[in-house]
Amino acid sequence: MYYTLRRWWNRYALQAGLIALAVGGAWAVKQSQGVIVYEIYQWLSRPFQPGLTQVEQIENAYVLELQQRIVELENQNQVLRRQIDYKAANPQSETIAAVIGRSADHWWRQVTLGKGSRDGIEVGYVVTGPGGLVGRVVYVTPHTSRVLLISDPTSRAGVKISRSRAMGYMRGQSANRVVMEFFDKSPDVKHGDVVMTSSYSRLFPKNIPIGRIESLDLTKSPAPEAVIQLSSPISVLEWVAVHPFNPLEDVDAPPAHLLDQEDSLNP
Repeated sequence: MYYTLRRWWNRYALQAGLIALAVGGAWAVKQSQGVIVYEIYQWLSRPFQPGLTQVEQIENAYVLELQQRIVELENQNQVLRRQIDYKAANPQSETIAAVIGRSADHWWRQVTLGKGSRDGIEVGYVVTGPGGLVGRVVYVTPHTSRVLLISDPTSRAGVKISRSRAMGYMRGQSANRVVMEFFDKSPDVKHGDVVMTSSYSRLFPKNIPIGRIESLDLTKSPAPEAVIQLSSPISVLEWVAVHPFNPLEDVDAPPAHLLDQEDSLNP
């Protein structure tokens, strides 16, 4: 018996050792969820992959952070340059103010500016931004101002088609589009026409850009309507210009008698 086992061991010892090693390795991998294999790989490949030390990784993270800060500063610089150019091209603008507050529940309704009565801003002042009209100041504190956006559903403004002078009034829709209702039953209007404030508006001065005609519904009752895509990027505003203006009324609504007659007046 002893000699039989010894002959078997001499003949099959290597195979038995390999099988035991394989079974033990598989069990170790299962228990460690592959961590041992990963560590062995990292140890074997380290001489061929220089890699970064912990200190170098931290330094690279700081460099990446600084690069991102530089990008943000460059973007802010571009915005400020556009505002400076805008103010130079529009000498009527008295105050450049930053948008410092905005409610997620009222994103298209109101914004808060970082300047107020101590900077000369008053209720009723008109607010514009890159592209055109943004809204009007409705509340002022010494250091802040609240702006009612033209996209607010309660906003109203007298507007006109720049090309044909067709008149109407605009109302907000809580989006980057507003609706224009025409006074004329058959207005001269087409897709792409530029829309501006008109002399019918009591809360805004005339000839401020609003946007462009995006779609038309000339069969709408009681008056034809058009959807206007706003030219000012209200959803992403960071800076605006505040213009002195004395509104003629507290509410900007369409004259009722003009809804039933053709418009023949020019601003």
